[in-house]
Amino acid sequence: MSLFTRSRQLSDTTESGAEPDDDTGTAEPEGGGTGTAESQDGTATDAPESATRAQRTSSAPPPATKPGWFGWRRRYPRTARGVSVGTTVLAGALVLFALLVPNRIERIEFASFVRIPAEGVLLAGLLLALPPKPRRITAVVTGLFLGLLTVLKFVDMGFYQILARPFDLVLDWILIENGTDFLRETFGRTGQVLAVTGVIVLFVALLVLTTLAVVRLTNLMVRHRPVAGRTVLILGTAWITCMTLGVQIGTVPVATKGNAEFLGNRVDQVRAGLADARVFEKQASVDAFAKTPPDQLLTGLRGKDVLFTFIESYGRVAIDDPAMAQQTDAVLKEGTGRLKAAGFESRSGWLQSPVTGAGSWLAHSTFLSGLWIKNQQRYRSLTTSDRMTLTKYFGKTGAWRTVGVVPGVRRAWPEGKYFGLDHIYDSEHLGYHGPYFSWTPVPDQFSMEAFERLEHGRKDREPIMAEIILASSHNPWSPIAHMIDWNDLGDGSVFHRIKKEGTNPTEVWKDPEKVRAEYRKAIEYSIRSLTEWVERYGDDDTVLVFLGDHQPVPTVTAGDTGKDVPVTIVAHDKKVLDRVADWGWTDGLKPAENAPRWGMDKFRDRFMTAYGPQG
Repeated sequence: MSLFTRSRQLSDTTESGAEPDDDTGTAEPEGGGTGTAESQDGTATDAPESATRAQRTSSAPPPATKPGWFGWRRRYPRTARGVSVGTTVLAGALVLFALLVPNRIERIEFASFVRIPAEGVLLAGLLLALPPKPRRITAVVTGLFLGLLTVLKFVDMGFYQILARPFDLVLDWILIENGTDFLRETFGRTGQVLAVTGVIVLFVALLVLTTLAVVRLTNLMVRHRPVAGRTVLILGTAWITCMTLGVQIGTVPVATKGNAEFLGNRVDQVRAGLADARVFEKQASVDAFAKTPPDQLLTGLRGKDVLFTFIESYGRVAIDDPAMAQQTDAVLKEGTGRLKAAGFESRSGWLQSPVTGAGSWLAHSTFLSGLWIKNQQRYRSLTTSDRMTLTKYFGKTGAWRTVGVVPGVRRAWPEGKYFGLDHIYDSEHLGYHGPYFSWTPVPDQFSMEAFERLEHGRKDREPIMAEIILASSHNPWSPIAHMIDWNDLGDGSVFHRIKKEGTNPTEVWKDPEKVRAEYRKAIEYSIRSLTEWVERYGDDDTVLVFLGDHQPVPTVTAGDTGKDVPVTIVAHDKKVLDRVADWGWTDGLKPAENAPRWGMDKFRDRFMTAYGPQG
């Protein structure tokens, strides 16, 4: 056989199936260490080994080493080899990280990354078994999927930090828009653009890198198939053994199938989300007061001014947590005493919110509609339905003017019409000319003063039912306002000086204890704004119901996943509180630890029953 023919055969072999190394692609020639040469007459003669090697070298193609950028691989072979090894190690680390990283920050520890992932072992075995073309396709698809899985885990981390629950693949997409709005309102347009751009870049980079990493590791396994096969077998055996024996590092199992369980939970979540619309439709069709004549509604409150006031993030943690309890207790006791001196009595209990950390509108609509509004899909279904809310029932009687004071609203709010309010005062219509306090457009004390000026303090008016949302205790709680003389509020310009005296949110959020301290101060400010308003402007016909909408973020709750919030009724007329005597609520502004605890969706019907003809 001629050397030319032999070279063609080698070339054909390489093109038809050989998978050369990333860095070196030299091909071994056929034959042993000696060769033959043809004489001029065509007979084969033995040739010296050195001559044969020389002919082979002169006829064979040069080594197929890839030149790299500008030929740097050829010029610096040792560096190229080091870069190749380092890149492979990083690829393996990235794939292992993607397979093993938990979806909650508090679960990230060293033991989490020394486990054996069942999905990784099975995937490696599958890639080794597949033919070249299907293997390449599978590697690319797997890399993309692994990147998406990692992105979802990162999103879960954020949701657990804010909402104490994972991201819902069906119902939570609207919250992304809300999150970007929060960034703009807190850090400005520039901060929002930078944050969103950074997230997009990281998302794309993660997908690309995980895909390249899986492809690179796949090629490595194929080039070293025997070693890779034995490694997969050993890891598979180790996984089965550790799973059977329950081997752990601390509290972390060595053998894990966490990704399979993670995906299984998500499939169940998606199914539940798709079915939830039908469940909610049945629940919303039941309304005990739908056929009650208007003159039989809320008869026990006729002639009274009724205020339903939400204090943002006012959760049970503010009362029960040892780090806050003493200061909050002092504020509540002070408020109880001052109100009592002004002739007011109060009763307090607990409600369970459908959300924690954020999602105030879900809590507000749960409280007012008597339905459990736990996600955006339910909220949209509710606000496009004819379901009657507590505010609508007040309006239906014709005995009250219904208004809303919503300083946190700073753009069009079409859902406001659903709640049946005659007039809505948002942040642009309260007459405030002071600064924002982080997210909060209007300080609570000014909001209450504006309500007095615009509605409650007007002469010759009809009774008012007001929904008021106090926003000063909204995350991030820095800087916060503090109480000043009510006569000095003016147009709010005085708050420019007060804001300069406040804390820097960047510094506060470096330390969880500082965050908790600022949260407590914000809650105290909101409570004082409300109780001092009642003391200053309340009269015999004032009835105040105030409550928290949800617990604060986990940074403040320190791992507490409870969703309880305080609720209080304040009234000057003793008959108003007599109607709820059988509720068993605690005297004063602070509910006892064992005070009754209801779902927030139960309040509407119990309230309307208590203040109806049979109450």
